Amino acid sequence: MTKDYIVKALAFGGQIRAYSALTTESVQEAQTRHYTWPTASAALGRTMTATLMMGAMLKGNQKLTVTVDGQGPIGKIIADADAKGNVRGYVTNPQTHFPLNDIGKLDVRRAVGTEGALTVVKDVGMKDYFSGSSPIVSGELGEDFTYYFAKSEQTPSSVGLGVLVNPDNSIKAAGGFILQVMPGAEDATITKLEDAINNMTPVSKLIDQGLTPEELLFEILGEENVQILENVPAQFECNCGHDKFLTAIKGLGEAEIISMINEDHGAEAECHFCRTKYNFTENELEALLENKN
Repeated sequence: MTKDYIVKALAFGGQIRAYSALTTESVQEAQTRHYTWPTASAALGRTMTATLMMGAMLKGNQKLTVTVDGQGPIGKIIADADAKGNVRGYVTNPQTHFPLNDIGKLDVRRAVGTEGALTVVKDVGMKDYFSGSSPIVSGELGEDFTYYFAKSEQTPSSVGLGVLVNPDNSIKAAGGFILQVMPGAEDATITKLEDAINNMTPVSKLIDQGLTPEELLFEILGEENVQILENVPAQFECNCGHDKFLTAIKGLGEAEIISMINEDHGAEAECHFCRTKYNFTENELEALLENKN
């Protein structure tokens, strides 16, 4: 299997900024860790793919968190990514699945819902945060991210996301693209872009056919119009750890820590993103209390 990566590019002489990604391995890792059923896998995979490409728009140690809450049966979908190609994600209800929709595709809209909001929080460093939100307009997620960019970041964009799931629940293909119109773009270029997107093959099919992220952009925009800037390796990566959870327990308060010692004789915590479990002994908890005092 080809390793996941993101492509950053320009098109039509810098009038279009483009990102594309292959995310099959990362989405498979999430599916394995969370035991997601097919519809949930598609929803989580699409969200992780978009979040990963949005992370590629950041710099240095900046990172972002995306929360999709469409008030549907899947609950919330949460993903975060950084500028270095790391992404992770989870859903509230991973065992969510429905029959295929009217056009024979996984019914992501039904799982996600269409009532809530898509929220993005960017940590741009120095304790400085940018937060933006937009209503869920589709529930299919590609259209929802497109609407987010237009309304919250005032950047006309097109977002295509695709995840194909095998009969055994494993991930067959996952990936996507984000195309953004830059200030000063000519009307003729925008028309070409709109026509290309309206006539393109679904992104999951293109990835399943073996197209690389570069070839995905060539397919949409025409190879002669695309200038590849950079390739960034991508992977499911969780930065949780024993010490981070110990710090979180320390913040719970003295009474709760005493209860953990006396009643549970220790504590166990599980990371939402990767499902790694961490155990804390009575001695560790008692040391926390001593440090508090």
